Amino acid sequence: MLSRLTRTQAVAVCALPVAALIATAVFAPLPFTVAQPGTTANVLGAVKGSEVITVSGAPVRSTSGQLRMVTIVATGPDVRVSLGDVIGNWFRTDRAVMPKDAVYSGDTVKEIERHNVAQMRQSQGAATQAALNYLGLSAGKVKIELKLAGVGGPSAGLLFTLGIIDKLHGDGSGGDLTGGRTIAGTGTIDADGTVGAVGGVALKTQAARRDGATVFLVPKAECADARVELPKGLRLVPVTTLKGAVNALTALEKGKDSVPSC
Repeated sequence: MLSRLTRTQAVAVCALPVAALIATAVFAPLPFTVAQPGTTANVLGAVKGSEVITVSGAPVRSTSGQLRMVTIVATGPDVRVSLGDVIGNWFRTDRAVMPKDAVYSGDTVKEIERHNVAQMRQSQGAATQAALNYLGLSAGKVKIELKLAGVGGPSAGLLFTLGIIDKLHGDGSGGDLTGGRTIAGTGTIDADGTVGAVGGVALKTQAARRDGATVFLVPKAECADARVELPKGLRLVPVTTLKGAVNALTALEKGKDSVPSC
């Protein structure tokens, strides 16, 4: 059939399936999700009318400054992400295109919600235990309730722990861990005080600076990621342990030169 067509006609006929394939590739759903900076919340204050940290069985300090946990927002597992979406967001500094499997554990929205809620509860328990261990307090005498509606996952663990310590102990000499600053950060926490990586830090630094933070605590293993598109005026402080995070904040508050940096 093609032998009976002119060269121009033959090219046009051959181009049709190619164009169809390109169109299919552009609009077909791909196994990616698009993330962007999300909300932040001061764990030393209240969110939606409820105190994030409530303590009973021990005196609570009045604090100044803020300790802001940060989030990212990603397209849901049921949202179609096409090649056009990937290309359109790939070069934006306020967006990140990531494999869906790296963001979500589960195939449905309900499965993911259950997983995130379970991780948050586990993180809150570890944060409470890590703080009490650090302060040498008994869980049988001091009761701590953590409440942060609408947020899931384990990445607020470090900031929860620091918030508890600041409310109960401060810097240990009458001052605040924050030194009156707005401190943001991210990282998981284990009961023994080990800080773990979380992902998405390049977007989280943007959310932190947008909401007034001047210092960002980042798991040391993610320093390189945090430096990518780092907002002007935001200082990175790497941490690997709760003790190291407290020491860094105390040194920063007192103007010492021993504050680590990425």
